[in-house]
Amino acid sequence: MADMQFDLVVAGCGVAGLSAAVAAAEAGLRVVVIERATREERGGQSRYTEAYLRMKSLTEVTDDFETHLAENGSGAIDPELVEETAHSQRGALAKALSLADPSVIERLSAGAGETIAWLQGMGVRFDFLPTQFLTKSQPRLLPVGGGAALVEALAARAESLKVSFFYETTAQGLRQDESGSVTGLKVRVRGGGSRVLGGQVVLACGGFEGSAEMMTRYVGPRSVYLRPVCKGGYYNRGEGIAMGLLAGAAGCGDFGSYHAEPVDPRSGVAEPSIFIFPYGILVNLEGKRFADEAPGTVDAYYERVTRRIYEQREGTAWVVLDARHTRIPNYRLGIRTDKPPVAGDSLAQLAERIGVPAAALEATVADYNAACVEGPWKPLELDGLATRGLEPPKSNWATPLTEGPYHAYPIISSNVFTFGGLKVDASARVLDGDGEPIAGLYAAGETAGIYYRNYTGATSVLKGLVFGRIAGQFAAASTPQGAAA
Repeated sequence: MADMQFDLVVAGCGVAGLSAAVAAAEAGLRVVVIERATREERGGQSRYTEAYLRMKSLTEVTDDFETHLAENGSGAIDPELVEETAHSQRGALAKALSLADPSVIERLSAGAGETIAWLQGMGVRFDFLPTQFLTKSQPRLLPVGGGAALVEALAARAESLKVSFFYETTAQGLRQDESGSVTGLKVRVRGGGSRVLGGQVVLACGGFEGSAEMMTRYVGPRSVYLRPVCKGGYYNRGEGIAMGLLAGAAGCGDFGSYHAEPVDPRSGVAEPSIFIFPYGILVNLEGKRFADEAPGTVDAYYERVTRRIYEQREGTAWVVLDARHTRIPNYRLGIRTDKPPVAGDSLAQLAERIGVPAAALEATVADYNAACVEGPWKPLELDGLATRGLEPPKSNWATPLTEGPYHAYPIISSNVFTFGGLKVDASARVLDGDGEPIAGLYAAGETAGIYYRNYTGATSVLKGLVFGRIAGQFAAASTPQGAAA
């Protein structure tokens, strides 16, 4: 028996959970949201992100949206991300593949514009604001005020619809009846024991970047060199994924991977990113280069470069820059850390201060400088100014490091979110190992896995918003009062 009965129980108070709660409450359901954090810190990762959205207008996603997601996660790896039954119109990708039904990817693409309009109705404003990427291949729409603005607008709307909120409350396990249908959620209240909340359940409580045990099990022992990109990530400990798998859910997404972002390990602020590295060289703790620092625009390639940093000893590298980088227009946009660079008047002095062998760093810079060629330097666009005869090469912005003072920033790979999660269909219903929906169970946000290989930038917040809303709507359609509304 449930201690309290609702129509829908939502685990997680980020944008995915809040979207589900609001959509269900708008349809007349009695909804409760549980949140591990306090009211002041509610929102998880969503509160701390700038919430980039891969959209070219308020109504349209970017031209490469479906293709990038499909190429990096569907087809050979998981064709059902493209080929699955759902209730919405066919998208361009389905037409190209001659499919009768749209997919998770298409549903995300098709639902973006209407979700933005829905949020605008709550007072959220959107604009194409400056980002941390000095070069980019795709536009990014942003909510004015970032993720915190989304959290507060959605939470205010939920409160106005009489949604209940239980803070400092952790999901412990699903309740199922004899047929396997989910009928509720067992939760633990800090200092108040456990209780069961009855109703359909939406799991929107993030990935497992805050769980050292799950990170070690899935990503590997080197994950000790990773850290969540912001405070909200420490709340994401994988319980939603674990309880879904225990209930028979299929997994989806790359459990051994995560979204990587280059950050300054000295800093304690949220997302202290270092995106200036394409204009210098990256060296490991031995003072050696190990990657092409500038294979393309920074927005499209920073994750791949950051993964190479993670492979180095102690998961650490230094970006070494000379004075030329300070002449890049608005160069500080690419440096989000609150810590100053380590500076040196000479390479030897810089090497001593950053703890790498001076002779090795000087030799690395000499080899790099000798491989640079004359040509026009265009720091805000791909200039093709590449090294010659150097391994690994540098494909753009390869200019000699000769102007003092020299600057260096340490970089590690942060874990923005994990890729592995529960498999859902285009209605956000959690699927079992045979591809059948588990009645009464939905997932959204990072609890629902979708990503493989390379992250399709600026889609995670959008995925949470779109599928959170879909989960709430579908849950409402599955109940008499919601269907009547």
